[in-house]
Amino acid sequence: MEKKTGINCVLMRGGTSKGPIFLRRDLPSDIKARNKLLLRIMGSPDIRQINGLGGAHPLTSKVAIVSLSKRPNIDVDYLFLQIDPESGNISDAQNCGNMLAAIGPYAIEKGLAQALNGETTVQVYMLNSDARAELVVQTPGGQITYKGSTSIDGVPGEHAPVLQNYFNTAGAQCGALLPTGKPQDDFMGIPCTLIDNGMPTVLIRAEDVGCSGYETPHLLEENLSLKAHLERIRIWAGEKMNLGNVSEKTVPKMCLIAPPRHGGIITTRTFIPHRVHQSVGVLAAASDAAGCLIENSVAHGLVKFQMSNPCRVDVEHPSGKMTVELEWDGDDIVRTGLIRTASKIMEGIVFP
Repeated sequence: MEKKTGINCVLMRGGTSKGPIFLRRDLPSDIKARNKLLLRIMGSPDIRQINGLGGAHPLTSKVAIVSLSKRPNIDVDYLFLQIDPESGNISDAQNCGNMLAAIGPYAIEKGLAQALNGETTVQVYMLNSDARAELVVQTPGGQITYKGSTSIDGVPGEHAPVLQNYFNTAGAQCGALLPTGKPQDDFMGIPCTLIDNGMPTVLIRAEDVGCSGYETPHLLEENLSLKAHLERIRIWAGEKMNLGNVSEKTVPKMCLIAPPRHGGIITTRTFIPHRVHQSVGVLAAASDAAGCLIENSVAHGLVKFQMSNPCRVDVEHPSGKMTVELEWDGDDIVRTGLIRTASKIMEGIVFP
């Protein structure tokens, strides 16, 4: 009988994303060997990922790797990997704030952080962007609970809340909140705002590329000429944002914006970068919100909002809206806060 070697993992939902979480010590230290193994685990390259854990969509083809941190005042280090289902490309060029919501509960369950009675704050170092986040997790009686009364758009049911506070995300990957130093740039007559509040993002008014901004993700994905045009802008923007050649990268994200319809600050449709998000990424929402609040950005005239500090705004997306809280210090953002939820789906051994 063939002997099979398995690897411990926990399959979790974080926010509107889902994927397996591994302890770093359980994976090969060599990056090429690690990535080859993860592709087998996820079932890529294959658009259906039929032979692995992947869910046949970028939002369900994500991997988190966690380890006990040696950094002062940090509990765990968190590395996020985005795996493209069809091509099998693996990218560490971005964070995932949705999967981050699962890291706090996971760290406590694995003994990497100690639970307190009531609430526990888990300090996380995000390796993708060399930045810190803190997660406030519900731990009644010193035990993790996933049950609660908090709902987030894009996820059925109610769960325990996970408060996420991000610090110093402005320019995390591009060096500055506005990498070009300007609230607007121009690509062949199309105004764009290039911004990085934890996720490099290009904001474009939907009407400037022939859209309403209220289309379904499926309809936008079927528009091949639009996707090709946005990719040309993305390649140009990557160089302008100090990201180099981004043709094989998952950043920057492309965000079409339109006036809000349901009391939010803006309506968004986000290309991630070649599929359209069914809702919106956590850090993409953070960048979208920041871009909308900057004077003379492409959102100027679309947004009607009375600025405060800190300020709380809703970013509308295809599945509803996401609330973002931003705290400013001069022209920079020093804290970004959001509410997410997480679910533990399965814990066991995966056989590549």
